[in-house]
Amino acid sequence: MTRCWADRAALAERAVTHRHLRRLAGVLPGTRIGRVRWPRRMPAPLSPWHYWWQAHLLDCLVDAQLRAPTRQRDAAIAQLVRTVRLRNLGRWTNAYYDDVAWFGLAVQRAGARVGPSGRAALSAVTRQLRAGWTSDGGGGIWWRRGDDFKNAPANGPAAILLARGGQLGAAVEITDWMAATLVDPDIGLVRDGVRVHPDGSVRLVETAIYTYCQGVYLGACVELAERDGDPRWVRRAAAVLAAVAERIAGADGVIPGGTDAGDGGLFNGILARYLAEATLRRRELAADAGRLVLASAESVWANRAEAEGGPVFAEDWRRPARIPARDTPEADLSVQLSGWMLLEAAARLTVDQRR
Repeated sequence: MTRCWADRAALAERAVTHRHLRRLAGVLPGTRIGRVRWPRRMPAPLSPWHYWWQAHLLDCLVDAQLRAPTRQRDAAIAQLVRTVRLRNLGRWTNAYYDDVAWFGLAVQRAGARVGPSGRAALSAVTRQLRAGWTSDGGGGIWWRRGDDFKNAPANGPAAILLARGGQLGAAVEITDWMAATLVDPDIGLVRDGVRVHPDGSVRLVETAIYTYCQGVYLGACVELAERDGDPRWVRRAAAVLAAVAERIAGADGVIPGGTDAGDGGLFNGILARYLAEATLRRRELAADAGRLVLASAESVWANRAEAEGGPVFAEDWRRPARIPARDTPEADLSVQLSGWMLLEAAARLTVDQRR
């Protein structure tokens, strides 16, 4: 089974990189960037810019490099990091704290493969995330500069990144704020975020439940359980895992997807990534978390379609995939990255590569 999942992850990698990984503007030598749709519906220079999708493309390339290292992929990882900055008009960051946290996590995992560029990127990202914490809403990092919203997708990745970077105090503060403010006490799941009045009080709790919010909170708790050691982290991780299994996954253990693509195409893959982390790093969580990953991987693989370059994955892993076309979710890089991410997670469950 180990070889089976590794082979499937390799096929997913080949398909996504064949269809989506290209030179910037289609022509610039020495660059690599992810085309956001395939088949594309507009010329490459006019393609929309999805900074945080590129972060997850980088994460998937790092997954693949840990699974089966090659010099060519190492070069592609370094090129992608540099090209993100180039495409981002020479800046490592943008106005969205969640975007930069995702990118920082991927660069952090890439490590020495990206050399001085990685150190510069991590420094810029960390400074911005630390500056994004305020006491408004009881704490937490903003979603975007100048906004009134603080949410799980900005705070969870920031806590994981800061914990891995040795800034445990900040990571603890963020994750405790998430537990107190975003976890619904009635159902145990992580709500999207809170909107804040100008005086700093909470105006509105956004109660939407998204799979990736559960993933990043789980990931932060697991990271702190490993590094801080306080028993509350394992308790919280177990509680959100149980809520995911009971209230989000189907009876068959398959993580559901959305009804469309775009940014939402990445949500279920992110949950799968942190379920795999929980499986590999905490014995108390391994059986339940691993079951969800493997059940989802079996389902996405059984429901795949085949197109140029290899398998195509659906945005909802419980349903058959369609051949990518102009208006199908399957055309989005986000959707295909989630499928690839899931298969890499399944491959990791029997060969522990850690982060």
